[in-house]
Amino acid sequence: MPALPTLRSVTAIDVGEDNFQVEVLDRSARVTVVVDFWAEWCAPCRALGPVLERAAAVRKVVLAKLDGDANPNLVRYFEVHGIPAVKAFRDGEVVAEFVGARPAAEVESFFDAVAASEADALIAVGDESSLRRALELEPRRSVAAVALARLMHEAGDSTAGLEILARLPRSVRARGAAARITLERDGVPSDLAEAFAALAAGETPRALDLLLAILPAAGDRSDELQQVIASALNELGVNHPRAREWRQRLADATP
Repeated sequence: MPALPTLRSVTAIDVGEDNFQVEVLDRSARVTVVVDFWAEWCAPCRALGPVLERAAAVRKVVLAKLDGDANPNLVRYFEVHGIPAVKAFRDGEVVAEFVGARPAAEVESFFDAVAASEADALIAVGDESSLRRALELEPRRSVAAVALARLMHEAGDSTAGLEILARLPRSVRARGAAARITLERDGVPSDLAEAFAALAAGETPRALDLLLAILPAAGDRSDELQQVIASALNELGVNHPRAREWRQRLADATP
């Protein structure tokens, strides 16, 4: 009987806990990254692997392979309960997924959907109708949901904005945006104005310093502030030189 093929491939990158942030989360801001959660002992993984590789090779998609046995923390974090598990990442978050070996036609359809660029173009336009259409195409696209919710909020309909964000309860970005809208609903609180202005300007490190200084005395606003801070930390990623410091400060200020 011929030997089973190896799961390592020249058409895919190997990822693990040491490089997942850079190779998957950060890279997914520029291109779709499809992660194949596999294990050496898994026969269905061996059957699915070549199918994924062929689908990725002809599309603008990066295929990454993650050995679940060697990376249990990532398996737990992304709630992988069976393998093979395939998750497509865009903008640092999972936008589509499936579990188990699938026929080639289904895999091709999956890749067609996650590689589609129409939603990207619509998000770049950024008006209400474009963002709504982007969410029709990719309902789990948090960047589109947050942008649309901000438009609703700024137009005076915070409730509609929060309803949009509530459809993505697992998204750190969406939870942070919802918390910020809640805090701003009756006008930006004076003690948060400088921090929120820094966030809007893309000055995330400065915003984190300001928000973390306010958090210990935040009182009944503490939960919302924690969500805003967690979202900002998620945007910066774990490789930022001050990430550990900020996360420790958040933990110290959290009851």
